Amino acid sequence: QVQLVESGGGLVQAGGSLRLSCAASGRTFSNSRMGWFRQAPGKEREFVANIDWSGGSKNYADSVKGRFTISRDNAKNTVYLQMNSLKPEDTAVYYCNTNSQILPWGQGTQVTVSS
Repeated sequence: QVQLVESGGGLVQAGGSLRLSCAASGRTFSNSRMGWFRQAPGKEREFVANIDWSGGSKNYADSVKGRFTISRDNAKNTVYLQMNSLKPEDTAVYYCNTNSQILPWGQGTQVTVSS
């Protein structure tokens, strides 16, 4: 059974930082492009960032470019999202998945940014 477990969320003031982790179990994803996504209350889930298997190719949504950094550790089957200069509009539940979103979604991790 494939399982994605996100962690690292929390409540932070605007301008603060958080580091999210996504641990995958049940199979290895070292060859997959992995992505972070988020869903704010009342909104559709949206793309945040993705990273290829080597870590050499990364893409970001315009809204997070320059503030967020995606990385991965294939030995640990884990993907990270370093979030700096957080804004209230970054408040959402954050999820990871393959970039094509083919896996069952995990429970996500709540990020709340206060102004």
